[in-house]
Amino acid sequence: MSGSLPFGFGMPDDGAGRPAFDMGQLGAMLQHLGRLLESGGDGAVNWDLARDTARQAISAAGDPSVSETQRREVLAAIELAQVWLDPACTFPASSASGSAASGAAWSRSEWLEATYPAWQRIVTPIAEHVQSVMSSMPAPGELPPEIASMLPEGTPPETLAMMAPLMGMARQLGSAMFGMQMGQALAALASEVVGVSDIGIPLTTDARPALLPRNVAAFGEGLDVPADDVRLYLALRECAHQRLFAHVPWLAPRLDGAIDAYARGIRMDPERMNEAMQGIDPSALGDPERLRELMGSDLFALAESEEQQAALRRLETLLALIEGWVDDVVTEACAATLPSAERLGEAMRRRRAAGGPAERTFASLVGLEMRPRALREAAALWREVREQRGVEGRDGLWAHPDLLPAADDLADPSAFLATDALGGYDADDARDGLDDDDA
Repeated sequence: MSGSLPFGFGMPDDGAGRPAFDMGQLGAMLQHLGRLLESGGDGAVNWDLARDTARQAISAAGDPSVSETQRREVLAAIELAQVWLDPACTFPASSASGSAASGAAWSRSEWLEATYPAWQRIVTPIAEHVQSVMSSMPAPGELPPEIASMLPEGTPPETLAMMAPLMGMARQLGSAMFGMQMGQALAALASEVVGVSDIGIPLTTDARPALLPRNVAAFGEGLDVPADDVRLYLALRECAHQRLFAHVPWLAPRLDGAIDAYARGIRMDPERMNEAMQGIDPSALGDPERLRELMGSDLFALAESEEQQAALRRLETLLALIEGWVDDVVTEACAATLPSAERLGEAMRRRRAAGGPAERTFASLVGLEMRPRALREAAALWREVREQRGVEGRDGLWAHPDLLPAADDLADPSAFLATDALGGYDADDARDGLDDDDA
């Protein structure tokens, strides 16, 4: 039998084939665990630890405040973008309260603070379901039979007694580890997102478009495009997203529901989890860098279920439709007035294909690998709808989720346009329905 226990509590041989218990190692392990658990947190995610981890990482990478010049440039780009979008879509520029939406220029830390409540709303259900799967562990003072059976014969009772409480800490330890993982993910996102709607899910509730000047500048590097054009193009995308979310009231709840449906389908893969636990070094629990490597392992390995896969397909389709609609609106808004639009659009497509913020977010937190092909197909579908039925006909499909194209329609826009349901569509009735919902 291997001389290794779950959580990496090694048992070296004493030279006679018997395990030599290193109580100093056990003490060190308890100290590392204690440091990690000191931050508290009773929920599925230790959000205090997540925020602190993200803040520290953002600060360490450098996060200068937005200058007045940068602020003026962003606000001017947003103001112009709103004017250009008016004839390109039927949704007006307005906040959730109905007043004109003003723009904002944020530092990375400001983006973190402004979007933090949304991340709690999005990620907590996933973490709660993972934690509920793991909570089948026995009460403190007991060891699960599968763990006890892995111990070498003759393990001293005092060692068993010291290990049992560790199993009782698993819930709190999981909360801390989720918190650290979330903090690292948010810091990485903050260094890349160009606006508040970059990941395709609404992260604020006031429909206020915002750009991050430092990240906008990074996006434009190497494109040989004037900085003003880059800002305007990204402002157009940001404002289009915000208009859609503000005037389609069922959209945000539908996205949340798809994520929650995925979470409800979570199943733990005990075999993979056991393999991952075997290789964990206890000293990693007190070292942020080594813990980061640990979080990349299969410690929380999940088994795919049909329920999860169906939820992910729904989520992918809806996100593709959102991004495809934004692409078509922005293309229509700047086709004749922004010569660099085609080059900027291609840069955005390359960013997606390489795995931009949205793709990495869903891959790491939700398990969804966004397919660039689905995004291209959605943009082509919206373009064909607009060309045949006009801007009103295109935007009217957002009046109700049942009107939207399904996953199979993305690959065959012509068949979708030929359906009786769409043929009987009335733009005025759909527009009235949206207005009633907004009211």
